[in-house]
Amino acid sequence: MADAKQTVEGVSQDVKQAANEAKEDIRRGAREVADDVRDTADRLQDNGGVDRLKERGADFANAAAETGREYAERARQAGEDYANRARAEAEHLYERGQQAAKEVSHYAEERYDEVSEMVRRHPAQALGIAAGVGFLVGLILARR
Repeated sequence: MADAKQTVEGVSQDVKQAANEAKEDIRRGAREVADDVRDTADRLQDNGGVDRLKERGADFANAAAETGREYAERARQAGEDYANRARAEAEHLYERGQQAAKEVSHYAEERYDEVSEMVRRHPAQALGIAAGVGFLVGLILARR
């Protein structure tokens, strides 16, 4: 038992020692990194690097904003062009529709006048035709 206790104490001390060494290594590494960062920042500041980086960043931001404005203007112009074309096409189709309606109206009036004249000249024949058409329509509808 005593040997096991001594072994456990020995292992415990080894673990503590390894933990202390790791802690020191981490502290030393952190100090080195911090020193490197400070040195790099000092070099950038001494050489005007930070100012150059700020200027370049501002230039990039301005260029991006200008490009965005150009794209927005192009999109607005393209939308306006499409709207104008669509409006012109709609007006054209409306005019064609009105013209076609006038032609159909004129044709219908002429056919109405012709049919009215035929009925006046031959009333018995017109009545017979109307009765025959009515009879046929009645038969067709009755079969359904």
